[in-house]
Amino acid sequence: MQGRVLIVAGSDSGGGAGIQADVKTVTMLGGYAATAITALTAQNTLGVFDVFPVDPGFVAAQMECVLTDIGADAIKTGMLFSSAVIQSVARVCAQWATSIPIVIDPVMVAKGGHELLLADARSALVQDLLPLAALVTPNVPEAEVLSGLRIVDREGMSRAADHILAQGPGAVLVKGGHMEGERVFDLLRTADGAEYWFESERLRTRATHGTGCTLASAIAAGIAEGLTLQHSVERARRFVQDAMRAAPGFGQGHSPLNHAFAVATPEALG
Repeated sequence: MQGRVLIVAGSDSGGGAGIQADVKTVTMLGGYAATAITALTAQNTLGVFDVFPVDPGFVAAQMECVLTDIGADAIKTGMLFSSAVIQSVARVCAQWATSIPIVIDPVMVAKGGHELLLADARSALVQDLLPLAALVTPNVPEAEVLSGLRIVDREGMSRAADHILAQGPGAVLVKGGHMEGERVFDLLRTADGAEYWFESERLRTRATHGTGCTLASAIAAGIAEGLTLQHSVERARRFVQDAMRAAPGFGQGHSPLNHAFAVATPEALG
C-alpha cells in the first residue's frame, strides 16, 4: 500500500519549494501526498515577494478532512508562518494524529532572505510542535536559532543536536550544508542515544531552491512507507543530490531541482 503523507506547508508559485516540491517528492518516491496549505507565496527563483497567510482555522479544517477520511502514515510540516497556525496544527495533531510520526522542517527564512516564520512564532514552534515531532530537520542557521548556539563545525552540530533534543522531539537531523568545505556532513541523533553521520560531496550548483523541503518530504515518504529513520534519511539525501544534478536550470536565481529525474523521457518511451 502507498505510504500516505499529509503535508502542512506553504505554496510556492514558482513550483520549486513548498507544497509543490513536497507533492512532487512524495509522488516520485511512490507515496500518496495530501496537503493542508498554510500560506500562499508570490515567489520565484529570485525570492519571495509577498505572503498571503491562510486562516488558522482553515488550516486545521484541511488537516481534519484528510486525517478523518484518507488518513496518514506520516505528517510533514514546512512553512507555518505564525504562532496561531502552529497552535492550530498542534491541536489537530494532538486530537487526530497521536500515533502518526511527524517530520518538522522548521522553515524560518527563504533563500532570498524573506521571513517565512514570524519572530514571535519561534517560541510556539518550540513549545507546541517540537515535543510532538518524530524528527525535526533544521539547517545550520535554524539549528542555531533552536539551540541558541553558534555552529561552525561538526562539534557544534553535535552540541546543537543535544540542545534541540532536550526540547522534546524524538530525533533531530542537523543539516550541515551551510558550513564551508568540499564535503557536506549531516548529523542524525535520536532521543535514545543513536547517532549517524552522513557525508557527501558538495555540489557546486545554483540548483538549491527547495532542497530542505524536498529532503524533509522524502524522509516523511520513507517513514510512511515503513523504512527505518536511518534508511529514510539515506534515501532522501540521495534523492536530493540526484535531483540537484539533473536540475533544468530554470530562472535567474536559486533554480529548482528536477524531482522527476528518474522518469523516462518521451523519446525513451518510443
